[in-house]
Amino acid sequence: QVQLVESGGGLVQAGGSLRLSCAASGRTFSAMGWFRQAPGNEREFVAAISWSGRSTYYADSVKGRFTISRDNAKNTVYLQMNSLKPEDTAVYYCALDFATRATIVGQIDYWGQGTQVTVSS
Repeated sequence: QVQLVESGGGLVQAGGSLRLSCAASGRTFSAMGWFRQAPGNEREFVAAISWSGRSTYYADSVKGRFTISRDNAKNTVYLQMNSLKPEDTAVYYCALDFATRATIVGQIDYWGQGTQVTVSS
């Protein structure tokens, strides 16, 4: 069984930064990613990383601002978020995908509980 626990969310002013962490337990030889969901919106892809960490993928809306990384020795994935905008406000979910790249909602095998990120204008 896989469990994912997010942390690091909070309230930040526009232009500020946050670092989200996702601690994983169980089988973790897989791609992992981050998704987000704002009120009234569908859950959308944010960033993903391969098991090795050599391949990363980003939504166009966050390219150049967010960076995904992982430390397999700690079973932890991070999302560094810089230059935050009010439109980044959402619940951010950690995701694990055994088969593909963790970039498509319907292909995700495990989800975390989510952590709230609120960016004030």
